[in-house]
Amino acid sequence: MSFARQAAERLHLDQVRFVPAALQPLKAGGPAAASADRVEMLRLALEGTPEFVLDARELGRPGPSYTVDTLRDMKAERPADQLFLLLGADAARELPRWHQTDEVVRLARLVVVPRPGSALPPLPAGSITLDIRPLEVSATAIRDAVRRGASIEHMVPPAVAGYIRSHGLYRTGA
Repeated sequence: MSFARQAAERLHLDQVRFVPAALQPLKAGGPAAASADRVEMLRLALEGTPEFVLDARELGRPGPSYTVDTLRDMKAERPADQLFLLLGADAARELPRWHQTDEVVRLARLVVVPRPGSALPPLPAGSITLDIRPLEVSATAIRDAVRRGASIEHMVPPAVAGYIRSHGLYRTGA
Protein backbone atom coordinates (compact mmCIF):
# COMPACT_ATOMS: atom_id res chain seq x y z
CA MET A 1 0.00 0.00 0.00
CA SER A 2 2.98 2.28 0.34
CA PHE A 3 2.95 3.16 -3.37
CA ALA A 4 -0.75 3.99 -3.31
CA ARG A 5 -0.55 5.93 -0.05
CA GLN A 6 2.40 8.02 -1.25
CA ALA A 7 0.76 8.67 -4.63
CA ALA A 8 -2.50 9.73 -2.93
CA GLU A 9 -0.64 12.15 -0.69
CA ARG A 10 1.62 13.63 -3.38
CA LEU A 11 -1.16 14.02 -5.95
CA HIS A 12 -3.81 15.07 -3.39
CA LEU A 13 -6.15 12.30 -4.53
CA ASP A 14 -9.53 12.03 -2.83
CA GLN A 15 -9.70 8.32 -3.48
CA VAL A 16 -7.62 5.44 -4.83
CA ARG A 17 -9.55 2.57 -6.40
CA PHE A 18 -8.12 -0.92 -6.48
CA VAL A 19 -9.56 -2.87 -9.41
CA PRO A 20 -8.82 -6.60 -9.52
CA ALA A 21 -8.89 -7.97 -13.06
CA ALA A 22 -11.00 -10.97 -13.99
CA LEU A 23 -8.78 -12.01 -16.90
CA GLN A 24 -5.67 -10.02 -17.75
CA PRO A 25 -5.13 -10.31 -21.50
CA LEU A 26 -1.34 -9.78 -21.29
CA LYS A 27 -0.67 -12.48 -18.69
CA ALA A 28 -0.30 -16.13 -19.58
CA GLY A 29 -2.75 -18.42 -17.83
CA GLY A 30 -5.39 -17.36 -15.38
CA PRO A 31 -5.01 -15.62 -12.06
CA ALA A 32 -3.09 -17.44 -9.33
CA ALA A 33 -6.06 -17.26 -6.93
CA ALA A 34 -9.82 -17.37 -7.42
CA SER A 35 -11.59 -14.04 -7.81
CA ALA A 36 -13.34 -14.39 -4.45
CA ASP A 37 -9.99 -14.97 -2.71
CA ARG A 38 -8.33 -12.03 -4.46
CA VAL A 39 -11.23 -9.74 -3.54
CA GLU A 40 -11.16 -10.85 0.10
CA MET A 41 -7.37 -10.40 0.38
CA LEU A 42 -7.68 -6.93 -1.14
CA ARG A 43 -10.55 -6.07 1.22
CA LEU A 44 -8.42 -7.15 4.18
CA ALA A 45 -5.42 -5.15 2.93
CA LEU A 46 -7.53 -2.00 2.51
CA GLU A 47 -9.21 -2.13 5.92
CA GLY A 48 -8.79 1.07 7.91
CA THR A 49 -8.02 3.25 4.88
CA PRO A 50 -11.31 4.86 3.78
CA GLU A 51 -9.60 6.67 0.89
CA PHE A 52 -8.76 3.25 -0.59
CA VAL A 53 -11.73 1.64 -2.30
CA LEU A 54 -12.15 -1.89 -3.59
CA ASP A 55 -13.80 -1.73 -7.02
CA ALA A 56 -14.67 -5.21 -8.29
CA ARG A 57 -16.44 -4.11 -11.48
CA GLU A 58 -14.07 -6.00 -13.80
CA LEU A 59 -14.88 -9.30 -12.11
CA GLY A 60 -18.48 -9.03 -13.30
CA ARG A 61 -17.57 -8.54 -16.94
CA PRO A 62 -17.22 -11.44 -19.35
CA GLY A 63 -14.00 -11.81 -21.32
CA PRO A 64 -10.69 -10.03 -20.83
CA SER A 65 -10.36 -7.10 -18.42
CA TYR A 66 -9.44 -4.01 -20.38
CA THR A 67 -8.43 -0.88 -18.46
CA VAL A 68 -10.02 1.29 -21.13
CA ASP A 69 -13.47 -0.16 -20.34
CA THR A 70 -13.05 0.51 -16.62
CA LEU A 71 -11.88 4.07 -17.25
CA ARG A 72 -14.85 4.70 -19.55
CA ASP A 73 -17.22 3.46 -16.83
CA MET A 74 -15.55 5.62 -14.18
CA LYS A 75 -15.62 8.70 -16.40
CA ALA A 76 -19.32 8.14 -17.17
CA GLU A 77 -20.07 7.86 -13.44
CA ARG A 78 -18.10 10.97 -12.49
CA PRO A 79 -17.54 13.10 -15.61
CA ALA A 80 -16.12 16.08 -13.71
CA ASP A 81 -13.37 14.05 -11.98
CA GLN A 82 -9.84 13.88 -13.30
CA LEU A 83 -8.73 10.25 -13.40
CA PHE A 84 -5.20 9.10 -12.70
CA LEU A 85 -3.93 5.63 -13.54
CA LEU A 86 -1.20 4.49 -11.15
CA LEU A 87 1.32 2.10 -12.70
CA GLY A 88 4.62 0.56 -11.82
CA ALA A 89 7.36 0.85 -14.45
CA ASP A 90 6.89 -2.82 -15.37
CA ALA A 91 3.24 -2.20 -16.32
CA ALA A 92 4.18 1.03 -18.11
CA ARG A 93 6.60 -0.93 -20.31
CA GLU A 94 3.61 -2.97 -21.53
CA LEU A 95 1.51 0.08 -22.52
CA PRO A 96 2.13 -0.30 -26.27
CA ARG A 97 0.49 -3.75 -26.03
CA TRP A 98 -2.60 -2.53 -24.14
CA HIS A 99 -6.03 -2.48 -25.72
CA GLN A 100 -6.80 1.04 -27.04
CA THR A 101 -3.79 2.68 -25.38
CA ASP A 102 -4.54 6.08 -26.94
CA GLU A 103 -7.99 6.06 -25.34
CA VAL A 104 -6.55 5.01 -21.96
CA VAL A 105 -4.22 8.01 -22.06
CA ARG A 106 -7.06 10.31 -23.12
CA LEU A 107 -9.25 9.17 -20.21
CA ALA A 108 -6.64 9.17 -17.43
CA ARG A 109 -3.35 10.81 -16.64
CA LEU A 110 -0.66 8.17 -16.21
CA VAL A 111 1.31 8.15 -12.98
CA VAL A 112 4.36 5.89 -13.16
CA VAL A 113 6.64 4.80 -10.34
CA PRO A 114 10.08 3.67 -11.51
CA ARG A 115 11.77 0.60 -10.11
CA PRO A 116 15.24 1.13 -8.66
CA GLY A 117 17.93 0.26 -11.19
CA SER A 118 15.47 0.01 -14.08
CA ALA A 119 15.08 2.59 -16.83
CA LEU A 120 11.63 3.98 -17.48
CA PRO A 121 10.11 3.32 -20.88
CA PRO A 122 9.08 6.26 -23.06
CA LEU A 123 5.84 7.62 -21.59
CA PRO A 124 2.96 9.47 -23.26
CA ALA A 125 2.94 13.25 -23.01
CA GLY A 126 1.45 14.49 -19.76
CA SER A 127 2.46 11.43 -17.75
CA ILE A 128 3.71 11.95 -14.22
CA THR A 129 6.74 10.13 -12.86
CA LEU A 130 6.62 9.80 -9.08
CA ASP A 131 9.97 9.30 -7.48
CA ILE A 132 8.83 7.32 -4.48
CA ARG A 133 10.21 4.23 -2.91
CA PRO A 134 7.98 1.35 -3.99
CA LEU A 135 7.67 -1.77 -1.91
CA GLU A 136 10.40 -4.23 -2.82
CA VAL A 137 7.94 -7.08 -3.20
CA SER A 138 5.98 -8.61 -6.03
CA ALA A 139 3.02 -10.97 -6.22
CA THR A 140 5.35 -13.58 -7.71
CA ALA A 141 7.74 -13.25 -4.76
CA ILE A 142 4.84 -13.68 -2.31
CA ARG A 143 3.56 -16.81 -4.07
CA ASP A 144 7.11 -18.23 -4.24
CA ALA A 145 7.66 -17.60 -0.52
CA VAL A 146 4.39 -19.36 0.34
CA ARG A 147 5.35 -22.37 -1.81
CA ARG A 148 8.71 -22.56 -0.01
CA GLY A 149 7.00 -22.31 3.37
CA ALA A 150 8.75 -19.01 4.15
CA SER A 151 7.09 -16.26 6.17
CA ILE A 152 5.29 -13.55 4.22
CA GLU A 153 4.43 -11.44 7.28
CA HIS A 154 6.91 -8.76 6.14
CA MET A 155 5.46 -8.76 2.61
CA VAL A 156 1.71 -8.39 3.22
CA PRO A 157 -0.55 -7.13 6.01
CA PRO A 158 -1.00 -9.71 8.79
CA ALA A 159 -4.68 -10.25 7.93
CA VAL A 160 -3.76 -11.09 4.33
CA ALA A 161 -0.99 -13.48 5.43
CA GLY A 162 -3.50 -15.18 7.72
CA TYR A 163 -6.03 -15.49 4.92
CA ILE A 164 -3.46 -17.02 2.57
CA ARG A 165 -2.42 -19.47 5.27
CA SER A 166 -5.94 -20.44 6.35
CA HIS A 167 -7.14 -20.95 2.79
CA GLY A 168 -4.04 -22.82 1.63
CA LEU A 169 -3.44 -20.42 -1.26
CA TYR A 170 -0.33 -20.60 -3.46
CA ARG A 171 0.92 -23.89 -2.01
CA THR A 172 1.29 -25.41 -5.48
CA GLY A 173 1.06 -24.33 -9.11
CA ALA A 174 1.14 -20.69 -10.24
